[in-house]
Amino acid sequence: MKIDFGRTAKDYSQHRAGFPDTFFDRIVKDGYAASGARLLDLGTGTGTVARGFALRGCEVTGLDQSPELIAEAKRLDEAAGIQIDYINAAAETTGLAGKCFDVVTAGQCWHWFDRPRAAAEARRILRSGGRIIICHFDWIALPGNVAQATERLIEAYNPEWKMGGGMGLYPVWLTDLGSAGFRNIETFSFDADVPYSHTAWRGRIRASAGIAASIPPEAVRRFDMALQSLLAEKFPQDPLHVHHRVWAVTAVSS
Repeated sequence: MKIDFGRTAKDYSQHRAGFPDTFFDRIVKDGYAASGARLLDLGTGTGTVARGFALRGCEVTGLDQSPELIAEAKRLDEAAGIQIDYINAAAETTGLAGKCFDVVTAGQCWHWFDRPRAAAEARRILRSGGRIIICHFDWIALPGNVAQATERLIEAYNPEWKMGGGMGLYPVWLTDLGSAGFRNIETFSFDADVPYSHTAWRGRIRASAGIAASIPPEAVRRFDMALQSLLAEKFPQDPLHVHHRVWAVTAVSS
């Protein structure tokens, strides 16, 4: 698929809520990103990870290739009363000076990168002893739940979408980091039920890679109507409580 999240920037900023506070609180508690740390967020999108760390006192720069998503990120930053610098660049070739950041993060985006090149670039721009944090926050499709039903509908409207059925765990990314020379690799995960109104879940799915980022607008409209009907018939409770999993891997640059 050809993916362009800029096509769905409004839904992305409104309905993709991003990582829960418990994720950021754990990172700070464990000492992985302290207040005052200079942090670069790769693939920042609408800045959900960047804002989470800025609100906890980090000096944050967000990097993304989509000017539409960066524009939404700046709007959300202003509403939150925080300041984040943004760079329009690729994770593999940031153009930034070497050894200039304490922390590099990548939330919900590592799979879109040329992973070996992105890992090498992250190590290049991290100071010695700096830390990388790669994290995902995925809905989990289980038999009979709303995520599974939604995935099946996505597949019906976009057969090229092959991202369903995941369990929110990414062990191969440990190899990415080890091969790039990172050490002291650690992982953690935890589950959370996320409340979504029917309207918000429809917006969240429109903003996914399989729908508005990759199929024509008329197909998006027809999909959205079908999802509205599915929710009304099979999952009438509102709000929904959608099973999600946070997973993260972190490592240190030598």
